[in-house]
Amino acid sequence: MRKFVSMLAAATFAVTALTGAAYAKNPMVGGAAMYANKNIVQNAMNSKDHTTLVAAVKAAGLVDTLSGKGPFTVFAPTNEAFAALPPGTVETLLKPENKAKLTKILTCHVVAADVMSDAIAKMIAKDGGSHSVKTVGGCMLKAMMKGDKITLTDEKGGVATVTIADVKQSNGVIHVIDKVLLPAS
Repeated sequence: MRKFVSMLAAATFAVTALTGAAYAKNPMVGGAAMYANKNIVQNAMNSKDHTTLVAAVKAAGLVDTLSGKGPFTVFAPTNEAFAALPPGTVETLLKPENKAKLTKILTCHVVAADVMSDAIAKMIAKDGGSHSVKTVGGCMLKAMMKGDKITLTDEKGGVATVTIADVKQSNGVIHVIDKVLLPAS
């Protein structure tokens, strides 16, 4: 019995250590731990820097989609990124009558693949310094490197910088960005 208890304790310690190591790789976002076994929506809801994004995802009816199997890569704008839009923009987009426009903007932040930053950097290098990225919303983003940071240029010429990369999720990855990406129309 004593041997069994020792083995059980050793196994528990090993699982705890492995679990802790898996979560330790994810950076904190918005003051909250991001867990690789939670989906994009579950983790985003815990980030105090993404309350506007979460409200927008809810208003657009995208919670079930982004909670689904994926895989997804989400370029997640912070509250500050949304606040930098012209005054009244967010409030207007959150109205039910603007759901289609809000959905278009949000899906221009989503790629139907699980793409970590090192893979994006390799694609940029392979393509001579600029890589085109097609989003779920049909937008074409241009990924480039600025020093050691990935930047994304939207269809209106706005440039977002990835400020926190490689936040692993159960259904993909989040890269935090400092600007809202906008479609051409």
